[in-house]
Amino acid sequence: MSLLHSYVKVRARERGRALPRATVRHVHLAEAPMVFVPLRLAGEAAAPLGAMVGTDPARPTLLVVPQPRNRDLRFQFLADLGAVLLPYVDRISRQVETVEAKTPFERCLDAPQIVVPSPGGVEFTAKLGRSSRFRRTTGPYAVDPAVPMLGRWLTFLAEQSEFAGSSLMVAMTDLLTAHWVTGQSAAEDGDLAALLGWIDPPEGLTGPEAAALADDPLNPPAGPDTHPEFDRQELQKAIEHYDATGSTGQVEEALHGQLRPTWDRMWQAIGLLAALKESPGATARWERDRVHVALHRAWIDGGGLPQGKRDSAVAAAKRLARLEAAQQSFEATRAFDDPLVMAEYRADGVAFAGEVVAVDLTRRIVPPGGKREVPRPLVTIETSDPVRLSKGKKVRSPSRPRQSATITSLSDRTVTVQIDDGMGRGAQPAEGSVPGVGTVICYTELDPGESRRAPLPPREETPWTHGGPPPEYVPTDDDAAEPWA
Repeated sequence: MSLLHSYVKVRARERGRALPRATVRHVHLAEAPMVFVPLRLAGEAAAPLGAMVGTDPARPTLLVVPQPRNRDLRFQFLADLGAVLLPYVDRISRQVETVEAKTPFERCLDAPQIVVPSPGGVEFTAKLGRSSRFRRTTGPYAVDPAVPMLGRWLTFLAEQSEFAGSSLMVAMTDLLTAHWVTGQSAAEDGDLAALLGWIDPPEGLTGPEAAALADDPLNPPAGPDTHPEFDRQELQKAIEHYDATGSTGQVEEALHGQLRPTWDRMWQAIGLLAALKESPGATARWERDRVHVALHRAWIDGGGLPQGKRDSAVAAAKRLARLEAAQQSFEATRAFDDPLVMAEYRADGVAFAGEVVAVDLTRRIVPPGGKREVPRPLVTIETSDPVRLSKGKKVRSPSRPRQSATITSLSDRTVTVQIDDGMGRGAQPAEGSVPGVGTVICYTELDPGESRRAPLPPREETPWTHGGPPPEYVPTDDDAAEPWA
């Protein structure tokens, strides 16, 4: 938690209402996102109990598993879920365009977006995908053809959610805490009802008062786990009634009462986020999401196998590199797009802003390894920010993201940077390419571009230190076995 974030938390507590953490929305919101509110049986890792799902706030689809310990009913639930999700995914993912580039590629015109209440919902969705994508549709214990296909898409979406900035599958509590700061703890922010109480309290209530209502044991949690009191007082009786009569009415009524409040809060939160203008970075990241969806659709249509349980050594290293690059780019892009986000970095000393008080446009040097002089102007900025960057540090400005600079000297009130590029090809810097005296400018060590990384070997050249080349994957019935299933 940054220094500024801590300060804003205290202010939010004093005011009794959440305060903005961002001036723009750093996530893409689809025109019709698929809201998915799952519940699972307590004590089970991947035993679905029920779910509310759909794209229409007024017409949710309720799915229940009247006896969660019955595997046939679990897979029927997944088949029913697939009947809702797969047409939505298919309709969107099959509409593609060809992007003209050095190497042309396909990109979906849009992409599916699944919104769940919390990170626990993402984790549970991933387990649903893993427990279903290997199932066979013929032979003993055959399942509906929709089940393994649903598992593959749920796995893909859950995996994409691990990449910072991806909007394909998002947790609502994460989105809200990225845009607002409440006066409660991070653990309390994990409760969607309490979080919304701070951000958008009902008329006549303060944030703490609205959040306190969420602590009521009778108030349905956002899942995926139910409240023990609900399990004891309602769920157990409803399941016993189903076992005795075969009627699902009581289970449906009980789960509807648990799911509907969260469903309504999800759409309330979507409305709050939609009121914020989307940042340029979020739009660019959504374009990449659309490329990933097109690639996955092409892989499935081409007969590709389901995602394996574990990555090979090379695949894991490549994935880790992509995760790190996405995180670096996301953090920098958020700050470049949003001065309120950049303010946190300024408070922490890794960014500074101020007025240009001196410029030396005539300075020329021979760079290391060079043979001729090139222009390297010096720009001196007066700042009151606590600068914790060192001499020689590469920095960039959000107002000039394609131009890099290097810190050459620092004092108590000033920082001097050397402009390294982006000045044209002439003997003198092009007009306007160097900040002028009186310009207010911000510099930071953050770099929105993905850094270059050493190439990794192909799969067949995996070194012996990492087990050597892995054998070709051959699907077996053991793939569906899980220690927690």
